[in-house]
Parts: sequence; C-alpha cells; structure tokens
Amino acid sequence: MTRTRWIFTGLTVLLLVGSLLSLGMGAVSISPSETLAALSGNPVKASHPTILWDFRVARILLVILCGSALASAGAAFQGLFRNPLADPYIVGASGGAALGATLSVVVGKSGPSLPIGAAGFLGALAAVLLVYAIAEASNFGSVVSLLLAGAAMSTMLSAIVSLLLIMSDEVMHEIFSWLMGGFSGRSWSHLTQSSVAAFLGIAIILPMSRSLDALSAGESSAEALGLDLRRARLLIVIGASLATAAAVSASGIIGFVGLIAPHLARRLVGASHAVVIPASMLLGSILLLVADDLARTIAAPLELPVGVFTALLGGPFFLYLLRNGRQEL
Repeated sequence: MTRTRWIFTGLTVLLLVGSLLSLGMGAVSISPSETLAALSGNPVKASHPTILWDFRVARILLVILCGSALASAGAAFQGLFRNPLADPYIVGASGGAALGATLSVVVGKSGPSLPIGAAGFLGALAAVLLVYAIAEASNFGSVVSLLLAGAAMSTMLSAIVSLLLIMSDEVMHEIFSWLMGGFSGRSWSHLTQSSVAAFLGIAIILPMSRSLDALSAGESSAEALGLDLRRARLLIVIGASLATAAAVSASGIIGFVGLIAPHLARRLVGASHAVVIPASMLLGSILLLVADDLARTIAAPLELPVGVFTALLGGPFFLYLLRNGRQEL
C-alpha cells in the first residue's frame, strides 16, 4: 500500500472513530460500545435508539457534510487563485448569506419569509453570481477581477447587514447566533435540504482536478495546454459556491475550515488536486467534528457557537501562513 493510501485509510478511520465518539457525547452520555449496540438494533437501554436516531446521527452527518463541502470549496478556490490563503467565502458568499439571513429574520417579524437557512443559501449564490458577472465585465485579469469584486461586494453587503441590525435591534441576537455558526437543533430535515446542493457542488469540483492542476502553473501555461479558461473558471466557481452555500444554509457561517483543511492536505498528499480535494474533505470533516464536540461539551449544558472554535484554531493558523509567506500551489 502506497503512502497516500495509508494516509487516506488513516484519515477515514480517524473520522469514523471520531464520529462514534461524538455520537456518545451530550446530556446523556453513551459509551462507544453502547452506541454500536443501539445502532445495530440491540440497545443496552431503550432510550438510546431514540436519542441517537432522532437527535445525534443527523447532526453528526450534517457536520461531516458541511466540513466536506467547505473543505472542497476551499481547495477549489485556493487552486483557482493559486493562493493557500483563499477560503470558501472569498468571492462574497459569506456577505450574501449574512444579508439573506438577516432579511429573512427582519421580514419575518412583520410577515411571511423564507426560512433563515434557505435565505442564506440564496443570498450566498446571488452574491457570487453578481461578483462573477462583474468580474467578467471588467477590464482586469479574471482572477484579479474576482478578488477585487469579491472584496468590494463583501464590504458592501456587510455594511447593509450592519444597517439592518441597527434599525431592527430586536433581531440582533438571532442573527448574531446564526452568523457565528453552529449545529444546535439541527435535524434530518436540515441534512436533507443541504445534501443535494452540497453533493452537486462537490460533484462539479472533483472532475475539475486536472484543470486546477493546470491553473496552478498560471493561466498562460494552462491556456497553452489547451484549457478553456473561461469554462474552467465558471465551473470551479459554480461548484465551490454551491458547496459553500449548502454548508452556510445548514450551519451558518463557519470560518477557517476551508482554509486549514486544503493546506494540511497538500502537506500530507502533495499538490495534485485529484488527491488534495478528497483529502481536504476528510480533514475538513474531522476538524469540524472536533469543533462541534468542543462547542457541545466545554460549557455544557450551554452550547457555544462552533464558529468560535474554528476561529480560535484558524486565526493563529492564518497568521502562521502569513508569517512564513508560503505559496505552495
């Protein structure tokens, strides 16, 4: 077995063991053996299947789905921009999601509105599509245009969100909790609603591995190899944005998972996106699973936002990358 296969096997086992342990954490503690017994239909206590199937299994699967989606999107954007500091929100997805969610809550106070997750999903996609349209219409290089348009759009949308919160301060707590990200109260319905867009986004990203490898050498070199740059950029942006929006709709905005996971994956398996993307997905799932476990247990019975823990981990990691000036793509 090659080194890469050993790494993938190890990450898979780590994810499975971590998931098993996570299923046992909560107000009612369940040991790994009791968890396996309940899942296999031979529960030690009659309440265990209800606790697991009605509350915890869906949540853990949703954490894994969001971790995979954010990490795959991060790997795609880092490959597209040839920069390991890029993250899934770089083209305005977080700002659009925040505005969509804020509008949902504000409008919902006086009339019918979309659920906050659906509004966040549509807001993220709308912002990314607008950023891409602006970038395509500009006179700058395509990658530079996306970066500049994404930064400008994020700033503008954040200002609108701040204005709405000031004008409707009674919804501030609800919006703030959602913006910090988390999985409290998530169920099978959230998993079902998010899975289609997440799987579609990942399904678009994975076949773009060779295009991302070509783009890593620069757009001129990629074009010389026969790559259709406009089509490749469009597919990468669509796939990564769908994956990001799916995660946002389920968990709110959780930062740094899509930054850290691809970077660690490149360290472990090399630079080829055919292995970087699936390795990133495994690492992203593991990182988010650990963050969710900390959020549920460190101040129990109070549940903290997951985004707090990913930020505490990701902030120093981001500064480390800046200090070392690493451009590993």
